[in-house]
Amino acid sequence: MTLASALHTSLTETGTTTSGEAVLFWVLAPLMVIGALGLLFSRRTVHVAVSIAGVMVGLAVLYIAQEAFFLGFVQVVVYTGAIMMLFLFVFMLVGVDSSDSLVETLSGQRWIGVLAGLGLGTVLLSIVTRTVFPTAVGLAGANADSNPVGVSRLVFGNFVLAFEVVGVLLVTAALGALILTHRRRLTRAVGQREIADARVAGGGRLTPLAAPGVYARHNAMDVPALDPYGEPIAESVSRVLRIRGQEAAAGTYALEAGAESDAVPEDQWLATTEDLDTPEGGDQR
Repeated sequence: MTLASALHTSLTETGTTTSGEAVLFWVLAPLMVIGALGLLFSRRTVHVAVSIAGVMVGLAVLYIAQEAFFLGFVQVVVYTGAIMMLFLFVFMLVGVDSSDSLVETLSGQRWIGVLAGLGLGTVLLSIVTRTVFPTAVGLAGANADSNPVGVSRLVFGNFVLAFEVVGVLLVTAALGALILTHRRRLTRAVGQREIADARVAGGGRLTPLAAPGVYARHNAMDVPALDPYGEPIAESVSRVLRIRGQEAAAGTYALEAGAESDAVPEDQWLATTEDLDTPEGGDQR
């Protein structure tokens, strides 16, 4: 007798779950509750995403334990694998600024949320305590043709109208989110040509910023470049380095007049065509 058949037999005979399934539930349920609390109280966005992933994986395991194999794999592949990775990519690309304002835009909304949560919890608790469940019979009949076939028969057969209504609501919610987050432009769009004309009219810089200086004895980002008159160009050094006072003086690395002849002995000077002797018996070509 396999584990699935033994589980089904115990359900049909006694109407209760097996001890192994009960242990699995009481191990996963507290972990899922901790993950849900982490979703509510974590200050770091990445921790929130990890908490959601933990809850989703726990749901997948419980689905598989309840013989809903298709839902378990969909929970892992679609939600935990795809949607959670999308959340993480959005967090990494957009980021969350630690200086976000925590001031309530609507006064009293925190107390309204607390009262609404307490009311909802009271209603759910009263429903759970008064609900009477029938004797569990398992999913042997529903999974006779395999679990995916049973799920598709229920979704696209018995509950096709509810499925289509939920799909329409989700599409409507997505379109509503796009419309609400769209900001209408208050002024007309300014093209690149107009930006260039405004820069010329305002006397701004038309050319790119100069690169840092390149010297024989030093080549770094902290040394300014020189203009045609030998003056340093302050804009060639990063603004951050200038604010920090880490900009080096160009004159420190500039060679003084006559320094070449003093630094290199005369016998090591490079010979030019004027220094070469004319070969005997003919002109130099």
